[in-house]
Amino acid sequence: MDIIQSFVPTLIPIMVAMDAPGILPLYIGMTEGINKPERKKIVRQSIITAFIVTVGFILLGQMIFNALGILVEDFMIAGGGVLLIIAVSDVVRAGEKKIERSPEFGVVPFGTPLIAGPGTLTSALVLVGTSGYIPVIFSLIVNLLFAWLIFSQSERIINFFGISGSRAFAKVASLILAAFAVKMVRSGIMKLISN
Repeated sequence: MDIIQSFVPTLIPIMVAMDAPGILPLYIGMTEGINKPERKKIVRQSIITAFIVTVGFILLGQMIFNALGILVEDFMIAGGGVLLIIAVSDVVRAGEKKIERSPEFGVVPFGTPLIAGPGTLTSALVLVGTSGYIPVIFSLIVNLLFAWLIFSQSERIINFFGISGSRAFAKVASLILAAFAVKMVRSGIMKLISN
């Protein structure tokens, strides 16, 4: 009963931090032109990566950060920088052939820092301190299953928008990704300044 009572307060913060519906436009935009089996592989890679990274961060994150002198804010700035580079490269390549995606595309940037981003990792780490490991890991699994469901239905969304709509959507998604990246960097800098 205590686990169930702890589960609900951990489920919502992780869901908000992960924001799978918010990541969906980025996923659709960045996987434009990729065939269905490859997209399934990317989704599978991203969910597994997000799980491993988040659980690893819950168990070892604070210890590793302390040992290396890394702050959560540093992590936010670095993650935002990586996403910004990806977004800018997508926007400026208008009309050019898509860059070949690496086999690890589902690991970076989808698995981390998009799904298992600084918000998800930090939320999970803080929630472990208040609710314990089992409710947080269970909440993480439920949220990752929800993300998997959303991403696996992306083809229907692409079909709804059509080819031209999907391409326009992809460019808008890249701009959203750039804005999200800037927000991550800004949040990291503001937290560093306030501390």
